[in-house]
Amino acid sequence: MDAKNMAAATGPNLDAFIPPEMAAKAEEVGVKKATMGWRNTMALGVLAGAFIAMGAVFSTTVTAGATGQLPYGVTRLLGGLVFCLGLVLVVVASAELFTGNNLIVMAWANRRVTSYQVLRNWTLVYAGNLIGSLATAVLLYFSQQYSFGVGSVGLTILNTASSKCNLEFLQAISLGMGCNALVCLAVWLCFSARSVTDKILAIIFPISAFVAAGFEHCVANMYFIPIGLLVKAGAPVSFWEAIGRDAADFSNLTWSNFILVNLVPVTLGNIIGGSVMVGMVYWFIYIRKGMVPRSVESRT
Repeated sequence: MDAKNMAAATGPNLDAFIPPEMAAKAEEVGVKKATMGWRNTMALGVLAGAFIAMGAVFSTTVTAGATGQLPYGVTRLLGGLVFCLGLVLVVVASAELFTGNNLIVMAWANRRVTSYQVLRNWTLVYAGNLIGSLATAVLLYFSQQYSFGVGSVGLTILNTASSKCNLEFLQAISLGMGCNALVCLAVWLCFSARSVTDKILAIIFPISAFVAAGFEHCVANMYFIPIGLLVKAGAPVSFWEAIGRDAADFSNLTWSNFILVNLVPVTLGNIIGGSVMVGMVYWFIYIRKGMVPRSVESRT
């Protein structure tokens, strides 16, 4: 029996794709993303922003009120595990996430897409992510979910947003680099997957690690900080009385600090971490001329 008939007789191959095959898939996916129509790109970007925001909502809710009751690392781990919801939704339900799309550089480096196409995708997706994140923040603000747990959810939101607006520029870039290296590694591992279960398992540990370590993700921060700003500006007196604080305690939580202190440097760090530390490294190893055959034989 030849190899083809033997494979048909034994059923589908369930082994994970190996790295050269993953690189070939990453390149093809990059081409499809970079050449997608702008309407779909923007719409899928909005979805991704909302999906990541839902992971952030899950995380702040689970960790609310945990300070002093659980060790710091355990609290961060729990927050990271549930935050994985965001990337699971992005990958499985299909959406366009700016940080994951940094891997398009693998197709760009192999001259399959142009610089304009990469920048066009990143710009549209970034704008869509921002819209989806801000819309979710507004929805959660009007739901008054922040008042749950006798205000403990809102206090966690405020503390999280405030701390993110108190970073030094180089620190924010470095934390952004570490974050998107792990996010893009999670996406890279998903290229090895043959099932939804494979993808979910591939996502859990890298994403939990970046949250537990306190790294910075620009799209997540498009929710984390605006929801804090909305709570600070509009929460009723009863909320402040419940948490024993007032808006003046979060003086560094401003829109200008959101953009200049956090969003700009974190975005730069995310681009370096995802595009250079992951995308270009795997392009160099598996795709550059002379390293791997142009067409990798599939084992499906």
